[in-house]
Amino acid sequence: MEQTMKLTLKVWRQKDKNAKGAFESYQADNIDAAMSFLEMLDVVNEKLTKEGIEPIAFDHDCREGICGMCGAVVNGRPHGPRKETTLCQLHMRHFQNNDTITIEPWRAKAFPVIRDLAVDRSAFDRILAKGGYISVKTGCAPDASVMLVSRENSELAMDAAACIGCGACVAGCPNASAMLFVGGKISHLGLLPQGRIEAKKRAVNMVKKMDDEGFGACSNEYECQAVCPKKLSVSNIARMNRDYILGSAD
Repeated sequence: MEQTMKLTLKVWRQKDKNAKGAFESYQADNIDAAMSFLEMLDVVNEKLTKEGIEPIAFDHDCREGICGMCGAVVNGRPHGPRKETTLCQLHMRHFQNNDTITIEPWRAKAFPVIRDLAVDRSAFDRILAKGGYISVKTGCAPDASVMLVSRENSELAMDAAACIGCGACVAGCPNASAMLFVGGKISHLGLLPQGRIEAKKRAVNMVKKMDDEGFGACSNEYECQAVCPKKLSVSNIARMNRDYILGSAD
């Protein structure tokens, strides 16, 4: 692998959600193979700024694969070609010299474009506000040995809690469904004793809000699971559906 590379970027540029967007091509020269994808965009933006061109807007924060802020569709795949990898942790060594890379924002009605690659994911926050918490009084924190939790449920809850809310599941789904995100949030609470009390109510309220926000329905494509950087399983969707059905019957 060469230490530096030259790339052609086809980047989606859009002023705001009401403007008509289009792809613009840019040359990225002398890109170090050790750079992250976002560092590469920083280098390109520095060049654009010097040339008097508006820099490319993109979401980012921690750049450590934790916060869930970053995200773009790279060559047709959310977060790029590497499985279980966020965009900020994707390194340029996974591309070849003289590659053409196409970069787009998440495509979903519920994720309107703010500018270029940056989208508004506040719909996730509004869904969480409808039930992504425990409101029952649990008192002081008990000793670890007092409240028994099976190892299976403990591990499943931790796996579900790994969701960082990046939205890749929505971008990867052909229906722009948010069911993996919602299922993960419902599972990590409902699998534990403190959260089980409100499980059915939580599922009904969060699913209703998900639908109101304009996300699509699940059609079992499994693309959400395939592109999730934190390996969330579609079994969380099944668990959500069960709680939703039980809650709707009450």
